[in-house]
Amino acid sequence: MTLGPIQTQEAPEDAQVRQRAHRVLAIVPAYNEAGSIAAVVAEIRRAQPTVDVVVVDDGSIDATAMLAEKAGAIVLRMPFNVGIGGAVQTGYQFALARGYDVAVQVDGDGQHDPSELGKIVAPLIDGEADMAVGTRFRGERTYRAPLGRRIGIGMFARIVSVMVGHKVTDTTSGFRAVNRSGIRLFSREYPNDYPEVESIVLLCRHALTMTEVPVEMRERSAGTSSITFIRSVYYVVKVMLALLISLFRKPRALPEEL
Repeated sequence: MTLGPIQTQEAPEDAQVRQRAHRVLAIVPAYNEAGSIAAVVAEIRRAQPTVDVVVVDDGSIDATAMLAEKAGAIVLRMPFNVGIGGAVQTGYQFALARGYDVAVQVDGDGQHDPSELGKIVAPLIDGEADMAVGTRFRGERTYRAPLGRRIGIGMFARIVSVMVGHKVTDTTSGFRAVNRSGIRLFSREYPNDYPEVESIVLLCRHALTMTEVPVEMRERSAGTSSITFIRSVYYVVKVMLALLISLFRKPRALPEEL
């Protein structure tokens, strides 16, 4: 299994200028995020006016879809709640079908800072990697997760680093972007529950490369996290089993470019 060197990337001053030559889509999965989604969409559009925004409403029972559309996003409505993996994969399928060069995931709860989106996209536009992941654990490292979560993040980082043969610091970050090759892969094959860790291994097993970019994470702007103690235990067990299974699965060949 091969993986290109993981390096810390700094944001070039002319990132937005070079970005305009590429079609970039921000994928925002959202489930009952009425309290934050309009602000998230507006902030992306303000910080990155050349980036299109698609909100994948994952069967919300509140006004998420209406508020996202009112804020200027393209809205894809799932008929029922399919989970984060299915919602994100729907965004990738949309990106593939519409011919986008880069797709970047942004959470709908306001934790990701759209002003840093250019930093995430820059390595892909420069041809340095197929995926760029925003890491909370490089650079100044101001992010402080709860102790239990830090232990889990550190454990996954060590396991994945061994599996891919290079150091990875933040496997659970959802602030990430992929180029056309990554879009093709994830539109066809993407993990279901809690997909962030598995998707890194999936990317590497298809001989695509990644890099990490230091970013700042914010507290969610509204609502409460769905990750309870019970869900955390399920998360650890499920991801560990998925990583184990992935060692024995043969990567499927990707279809030819559309």
